[in-house]
Amino acid sequence: MADEIKKLSSQLAQDPDSLVFLRLGELLRLKGQFDAAHRVAVTGLERHPHLADAHDLYARILADKHDYERAFDEWDMALRVAPTHVGALKGLAFLYFKIGDVEQAAAHLEAAQRAAPDDPGVAQALALARGGHAAPPAPPAPLAPVEESPAPSAQPLDEARVFAGLEGAEEGLLLLDASGRVLGGALKNSQGQDVTDAVAAYLAGVSQEAARTTKLLGLGKWTGVAAEGRLGHVHLTAPTGDALLLVVRDRAVPMGRLAIIAQRAAGAARRWLEAHG
Repeated sequence: MADEIKKLSSQLAQDPDSLVFLRLGELLRLKGQFDAAHRVAVTGLERHPHLADAHDLYARILADKHDYERAFDEWDMALRVAPTHVGALKGLAFLYFKIGDVEQAAAHLEAAQRAAPDDPGVAQALALARGGHAAPPAPPAPLAPVEESPAPSAQPLDEARVFAGLEGAEEGLLLLDASGRVLGGALKNSQGQDVTDAVAAYLAGVSQEAARTTKLLGLGKWTGVAAEGRLGHVHLTAPTGDALLLVVRDRAVPMGRLAIIAQRAAGAARRWLEAHG
């Protein structure tokens, strides 16, 4: 593999417009050289912005680096360029599995199967989805299993900013305790007015009601609630048993991406709650 990487690197240096960057980026990714693969993919995309395979490669690298929100955007872009791109369909199915949206995962896998009826990986993942299993399938081909490096230890978070560094931390994320007390984040309405306290008051007790409702319906433990509005979307989840997280975004943000944003915000909230519990 090292010799092929060296050969492809030489070819790309001689002809920067060559499509060998696709194979080179994939080989670097498979070797776990994600930073180098990232550079190759980004440079390739700059030269071939309308190439679906380039967006697919970049998405797989981002997924390996656990940057699922941006990976979603890249696979979505690949489908805009090529609506039946199997790699992108499998990639989005993988992300939907990760957030527990089995219905959307199955829909994307069905589209992938129509485009590639002989792909055994698609058939296996689709069988999982139709069986109601929410466990993620194997990462989308040609994504090969790569040993994950240990997650970096969480950095100390500013007590006043639970979501420090996350997009929309000041006006699109809200963390509450069981009694409705605001722990972090803030919300503004479409007129730019702060509505944090008013929303918090309405949400007090929602977590308990959601748990009670799902129990009565025999649906198991609740993990999230999503709703579409005329001007925006909301996603509600419980990062811990006694906390509630609300994520609000513009309608331009797809519901799948919103769920991934909520997943990242929930992770930040859990770390903060553990550090300040």
